[in-house]
Parts: sequence; C-alpha cells; structure tokens
Amino acid sequence: APRPTHSRAMSHPSGRSLLLVPLLGLLWGFNWPAVRIALTEIAPWTLRASGMTFAGLFLVAVALGRGVTLAVPRAQWLRLAVAGLLSIAAFNILLAFAQLAAPTSRAAILTFTMPIWAEPIDRRRLVGLGLGMAGLACLGLPLIARGGLSFGLLLALVASVSWALGTIVSKRWPVSAPALTIAAWQLLIGGLAGGLGMLVFEGVPVPKMLEARTVAALAFHILGAQALAYVLWFTVIARLPAGIASLGTLMVPAVGVLGSVLLLGERPTPSDWLGLALVIAASGSILIPGRAKAGESPKPAEPRSRRLPRG
Repeated sequence: APRPTHSRAMSHPSGRSLLLVPLLGLLWGFNWPAVRIALTEIAPWTLRASGMTFAGLFLVAVALGRGVTLAVPRAQWLRLAVAGLLSIAAFNILLAFAQLAAPTSRAAILTFTMPIWAEPIDRRRLVGLGLGMAGLACLGLPLIARGGLSFGLLLALVASVSWALGTIVSKRWPVSAPALTIAAWQLLIGGLAGGLGMLVFEGVPVPKMLEARTVAALAFHILGAQALAYVLWFTVIARLPAGIASLGTLMVPAVGVLGSVLLLGERPTPSDWLGLALVIAASGSILIPGRAKAGESPKPAEPRSRRLPRG
C-alpha cells in the first residue's frame, strides 16, 4: 500500500481524507445486519466463500491497477496462510454461525474485544483490559442469570480470539510484502477455506431466486463492506495518523448495533448499551496511540493494515 513520504501530509490531513473515516465505520458497521439478512436465504459457508473470494479478487485487480506487486517471498507463505486462516477465514466463518445463533448486536460488541487479546499489557492497556472485561460482564451476566450464555455468543468470542491470534502471528512473523498484497492473498486463502467447507457441508450451491432484500444485503456485503471498504482502508492508513484512522474501527460496533436495531428490529437491553460503551472505551484506550511525555519522541504507530478490521 502507498505510504506517506512526508509527516506534514499526516499532520494536516485533507477534509476528503477525514470523510473516509466515518464512511468506513458505516460500511463495516452496516455489514453486520447485511450479513444477517443475507443468511436468511444463503447458507453460511456459501456466503463467506463468495464474499471473501470476490473481495480478494477485487484487491488483486486494484493491486495490478496500481502497479503493486503480488509477489510474496516463498519462505513466508506459511506465515501468510496461518495469519489468513486465523484472522480472515476462521473469523468470518465463525461469525456467520454466531449471527445465526445469537443477536447480531451482541455478536458485534463481543467481536470488537479483539484488541484486548492481541496487545501486550502495559499501564494504559491494563486500563483497556479492565474496561473490556467490564463490558463482557455487562453482556454476559444478565444472560447467565437467565440460564446461561448462548452458543452464538461463544462463537463470537472465539472469533474475536481467532482474529487476535492472527494479528499476533502477523506481528511476530511479518510478511515482506505490501499491505494490499497481504490482504488480497489472505482473503483468497479465506475464500478457499470457505469454499472447501461449502463443498463438504453444503455441496455445490444451486442457483435460485432471492428476495430483493437479500440481493441488496448481499451486494452491500460483497461490493461495499468487502471490496470498497478494504480499498478505502488502505487509503486511510496511508493518508491519516493512526489515532484518527482507528476512529473508523471504533465506530463499527456502535453502527453495527444501531443497524441491527433499524434493519433487524433487535432491541438491545440497557446492559447491552453499557457493554457497548465499555468495549468501545477499552478498544479506544488500546488502539489510539498515547501522547508522548515531555521531551520524549513519539513512537511510530504500528501499521494498522496488519489488523485488517472488518465487520
């Protein structure tokens, strides 16, 4: 992905670049109800296989159009595949089944506890961990009181941990390739995994007429929340400081919950809203870089492209 060549471009971002941040939050946030609507008529393995494959091919086309190399060192393909299987394939497939078994709004909140599991602990991140655990308690304790946590929410939590593990693999064993190339190949690896699961558990999909609502949701999921959103994401991380870029990620669970209310008719409880606020605060304390102390040079922000946030 293109990188800024001068700090002035990052410290004085244009208004057009800033508009991409809330746009990303809307695309990835509304993807949650869109996926749930699509799942009413499309089997989960089929949906994820088609979505990841199309998005990966779209990024390949973008990379070729921009002159970005698609080459990956042969010795690094294993780490690329492992990270892709954890943070792309397992994440997306688990969430499809989670949304079939639990309210989409709660699944969206639980999933964005990812930074809690992925980051090393220091004083600031310890605060984020405490906030995140409090958010999980707000989501889980009322359900336990009514008879236990649902299997769907357990899947959402496992998906969050899988995303975090994939992030850790990417940090510990980075791939020497542009971020756009890494994302394209990881999505295609996820699409391959989803396709194999589709053939084993669902068979070859039979073409059928879908309701207009399902077609619209599927089109938004593939074209908007996958293909377009990833291109916008790489544009954002190239043009904006990491703290501002992270705001788009923090918007996702909130927009996902609101979208679930508007489009799915879900009614989150007061404890759900409190859990949402705590999880967003926890992610914010971890994702947004802290201020450097007086006389101390700020540390360079970690490339957000390795995290591949999504809805």
